[in-house]
Order: sequence, then C-alpha cells, then structure tokens
Amino acid sequence: MAQTTVPRPCFEPSAFTFQVPQFQLDTAHVTPNPYPQHPQYESPVEQERTARNSEQEEMARKMKSLEQSLKNMQGLSGQKSVSYSYLCMFSHVHLPVGFKMPKFEKYDGHGDPIAHLKRYCNQLRGAGGKEELLMAYFEESLTGIASEWYMDRDISHWHIWDDLARDFVRQFQYNVDIAPDRNSLTNFKKKTAVSFREYAIKWHEQTARVKPPMDETEMVNIFLQAQKADYFQNMMSAMGKPFAEAIKIGEMVENSLKTG
Repeated sequence: MAQTTVPRPCFEPSAFTFQVPQFQLDTAHVTPNPYPQHPQYESPVEQERTARNSEQEEMARKMKSLEQSLKNMQGLSGQKSVSYSYLCMFSHVHLPVGFKMPKFEKYDGHGDPIAHLKRYCNQLRGAGGKEELLMAYFEESLTGIASEWYMDRDISHWHIWDDLARDFVRQFQYNVDIAPDRNSLTNFKKKTAVSFREYAIKWHEQTARVKPPMDETEMVNIFLQAQKADYFQNMMSAMGKPFAEAIKIGEMVENSLKTG
C-alpha cells in the first residue's frame, strides 16, 4: 500500500519579526535605596583622609560651641558679664581674721613701678606674705590708668605673685626709661608765667628720678646751669649752699628783676 507523503512546512526566519515589549518606568513609585553602595575597600590614604576630615569637623563644632558659650557669658552686643564670678577677680581670697586693711599709697601709672611694688609689699606685711592676698588686693593700691590696666588683665595667666609683678613692671617701665637725667635737668628752664619758687620745686621733684642719685652739691650746680643768663649771673653766690638757699637767692633775683 502506498504511503501518502505529507509536505513539510517551509520555515523562513526572515518571514517573522520579533518585537521586544516596551515598558515605561514609573519613577514616582521608585523607592530609593536606603543603603547606598560604597566601594568595598578603601586605601590607607583614603582612610586617613576620611578620619582627618571627621576630626576637623568635630574640632570646628567644638570651637563654635565654645565661641557661643563665651558670647553668652559676655551678654548681648559684646557687653561684658555682670555676674559676681566675673566681676570679682579673686572671689576665693579672704582677709585673715582681725587683719586691718592699710591705706595704700596710690599709683596712677606714673613713676617707678618697682618703687611702688616695694611700698605695697611693705604695707601688706601684716598679711603674712601670702601671695594670693598680695594679688587680690593689689588693685587697691592703683588709681587712674594703672587701675584700668589691672581691671583689663586676664588673671588666668597670673599663677603666682611674680607673674602679676612682672606684667606690672613691663607695662609701666617706660616711666623709668624716659626718666630725666642730668642733661635734661640742665635744659629744664623756667617759664615766664611761672614763679621762681614753683619752678624750683618742680625742678627738684625731677631730681628724685635721676639715676644714679645726685648729692645736694651736684644738684645745686646743675640747677644753676639750668638758669637763664639774667638769673645765672646773679645766683653764683648759691654755689656750695643747700638747695633751699638757692631757692631764696633765686626769689631775690626774681624780685629785683621785676622792680628793675
């Protein structure tokens, strides 16, 4: 019996077209990844840089916090605090029982600062030489610009009396550096509107600052050299005499010149 031959279908790939389905991403419902990906490994240099940046950020944060704290202490608009702990520079120091505060000779910022320190320490002998008392009550011996200087100091740098004393001397040492000498006394002339006695007293006050000190004979000689010609030639008799006598002779010359 003859078998029927079924024709095989002919498959041509080119006859078919495959289209990839198109999908549109809805970004509105995309959930961000809460765990961002980082490189799994960092080099030692990168690790060190990261640590350094963290330290710098932490330091900047602390500095900003400290700056704000200081502003809070000082108050608004840069005004200083009026709290007792700020105003009282040595609030922990108290006078010994029964100690009577002496009446200090005031220093106004002029004159030898070492001389003032000597006077102050001698006046506080009753305090037993306690440095905290010397430091706490030093302001009581100051006035004028010297007192203002003291009040503006940062006392955290004064750990002992010597720290305060050195700062004080350094601040007012210029008084000694510009102190009069023998040459400047010679050029210290009497002004027309000033009486001879007033002039002589002011001149004599300056001699106390001359180093090394002068004896009275040298003082009178330099005083005569400071006189103008009309006084000098009439005061030669004061040579070798006490300074008080020189003043009297000068006043007689002054009266003579006035009367003609």
